[in-house]
Amino acid sequence: MQIRVATKEDVDAIRSVHISAFSEAESALIAKLAVELLSEETNPPVLSLVAETDGEVVGHVALSPVMLDGTETCIGQILAPLAVAPNHQGCGIGTRLIKSGIEQVSKFGGEVLLVYGDPEYYGRFGFRVETATDYLPPYPLQYPFGWQGIDFRQGEQDRQTVRIACVASLSLPVLW
Repeated sequence: MQIRVATKEDVDAIRSVHISAFSEAESALIAKLAVELLSEETNPPVLSLVAETDGEVVGHVALSPVMLDGTETCIGQILAPLAVAPNHQGCGIGTRLIKSGIEQVSKFGGEVLLVYGDPEYYGRFGFRVETATDYLPPYPLQYPFGWQGIDFRQGEQDRQTVRIACVASLSLPVLW
C-alpha cells in the first residue's frame, strides 16, 4: 500500500470510496465534501491524501486549515473526512492515512489538529477532548463528545477559548 497526495484525477475514486464507506443517509454529503475539498483554494492548502493498493484508491483523508473566526489567521487543521473502502477496512489503511496526515500537518507550524469523530478510535492517535475545549467549532455539535484535538504547541498551554472558522466546504451546519 502507498500513501500519496491526491490529484484532481482521483476525484471519481475518492467519491467512490466515500460512497461505499458511509451509510446511504450520509454518503452523498460526505463524498461531495471530499471532492469539493480537492478544489478549495486555501493558505495553507488543503492536504488530501489517498491510499492505493495495486493501483486502486482504497482510502482517503483530507486535512484543511482552520482559522480564528473573523480572520484569515490559520491556527491549525481539521481532519475530515476519512474513509476506507469496506473491503479494505481492518487492514490498517485508516491508521496509515491518519498517521501520515498528522506527520505532514505537524510541519505546517499550526497549534492544533482537530477532528470530529469517535473518541475511542481517534484517541489512539493522540486526539483528546480536553485539547479541543479551547477551540469552539463553527456550529453546534450533534455529538459534542466527538470534538477532539492534538496540541502541537511547544509548552504553551494557556490559550484563551476561541471560535474557529473552516474552509467553505466544511462550513455547512449539517456536517456538524
